[in-house]
Amino acid sequence: MINFFKLNKIILQTLFLIVFFYSTALQGLEKVYKGEKVAKYFSGVISLISDDYEKSYHFLKDLKDIEDIHSNYSRTYINSLVNNSKINEAFKFSSDLKKKRLNFFQSDLILIVRLIDNQQYDKAFTQLNILNQKNNKTALQELLIKTILSWIKIEKDKLNFYEANNLFDKLDPRFNNIKKIQKVFVSCYFDTPNSNLEFEKLISNKSTNFSRYSFFYIDQLIKKGFLDKAKNELNKSLEKSPRNVLLNKIKNDLNYNYKDYSSGFNCKNINNLISELFYITANALSTQSIFSISNYYLNLAKYLNIPFSHYEILLAENYQSVNNYKMAKKIYKKISKLGEAYNWHASKQLAFIYLEEKKDKEAKKILEKTFRSLKNPDLYQIFDYANFLKNNEMFEESINYYSKVLSLISVENNLYPKAKDGRGIAYERTDKWEKAEKDFLSSLEADPNQAYVINYLAYSWIEKGINIEKSLRMLEKANELRSNDGYITDSLGWALYKLKRYSKAKKYLQLAVQLMPSDPIINDHFGDCLWMTGNKLQARYYWNYVSKLENATEDQKEKIKKKIFEGPKL
Repeated sequence: MINFFKLNKIILQTLFLIVFFYSTALQGLEKVYKGEKVAKYFSGVISLISDDYEKSYHFLKDLKDIEDIHSNYSRTYINSLVNNSKINEAFKFSSDLKKKRLNFFQSDLILIVRLIDNQQYDKAFTQLNILNQKNNKTALQELLIKTILSWIKIEKDKLNFYEANNLFDKLDPRFNNIKKIQKVFVSCYFDTPNSNLEFEKLISNKSTNFSRYSFFYIDQLIKKGFLDKAKNELNKSLEKSPRNVLLNKIKNDLNYNYKDYSSGFNCKNINNLISELFYITANALSTQSIFSISNYYLNLAKYLNIPFSHYEILLAENYQSVNNYKMAKKIYKKISKLGEAYNWHASKQLAFIYLEEKKDKEAKKILEKTFRSLKNPDLYQIFDYANFLKNNEMFEESINYYSKVLSLISVENNLYPKAKDGRGIAYERTDKWEKAEKDFLSSLEADPNQAYVINYLAYSWIEKGINIEKSLRMLEKANELRSNDGYITDSLGWALYKLKRYSKAKKYLQLAVQLMPSDPIINDHFGDCLWMTGNKLQARYYWNYVSKLENATEDQKEKIKKKIFEGPKL
């Protein structure tokens, strides 16, 4: 299957080449510098586009005099520095740019962040106002400037609650959710009588997911000494977000080391509040796959609030999303030392990365070690571990853990159908069909709209030559639920094929091939259908294609060889 993410990278790099080689700036650059320096610059930009930030920094670090004649270098280098967490170097370079009047928003913001970190709020306020007066700001930049200005004004001018609250009413209505968050933090900053209520209103908002702010609310309750209420809110929040790292950290802290409790966040500290603003910005950019700029704001967030290690989770996830596994692993290994909640999350992600790197033994080793170290693993940790074992073909072991989960919950629990399905797959893969079938049926009884469970059970029946008509009806339902899923579309077509409705089967099997062009089984099925509809030449074409696929098993290839000469078995 085509990797469209990589394809986009190639397109971007090609476009850059065109711009690069035909820009007058580069032509001037070539006159001043030798080809080696130009090549380094070019390599640095390409590395940045490819999200290889270490390599980008390596190429760009010795070319700092280029900015005088080629402004794009400065933006590239700043991005490279910040993405490598070299904030102090970024400060120095930004200062040099400002002296030369070559500064821009990102470099100015870095200097302002340093002033804020040093609590030089008057100077920061002045610099922000200069930025605010510029005309070429984006909507996001304007939002950040005005929000930071508001917090600094609150701090340095000692505004009261009402004055402070009114400042945020002036924010761009397009960023209404950010406005809501800031106003809640205003209540927290001033410790108003309605502070708890404001948090509760935000968290209960049904139009937007504000579950992250459950952590800040519970944190405040603990700090105020409302421990029972904090535990109650924590339990409610964990029901909704059982894998939330911040919430699980609080749970572990309350269970094991309450006296040493520290969240790393203080809503009475405006530096902490501004750092959270950068995190919100980074998170929004990350959801839009704008990872490089997201990392820029994450690193600024980290700088302003070093003790709040949670920012590093998103940073690692960003690196992971662009397959920069080296950087992702470095961060996950770091945060794994921050307690059980962080360790479990980091270990799961490290295991996933090791699997992607074809290091199956390392993946199993790290997750097994971490799981064994848990003092009292909860349901979701046991379930996640069972899933890991099943997905890595350790079926007998996974059955034990799925069974443990099922022994601890009722049918009404949201994990019940998932655990039944997981164990059913493990039973099926260990040739225990009767047990597998029973689990699949139980899973669907608890939640009838699980398209993939329907597909697994129905396809298994079809392969066994039983319940074909029933399978067809079930797969029609699954197809309604997941109409663009290649596996489900293939199963529906295959059911029709088994019922000898070849013309109708062909329609679905052809669509399945279009959805998953590199799947050997789907192409094989389509070949069978083509043969039965009289298109023998086309059938052989698809079978030949399967025999050349790297992901086709040797057993599949042997069966294909026979088919090419004899056709499919009826």
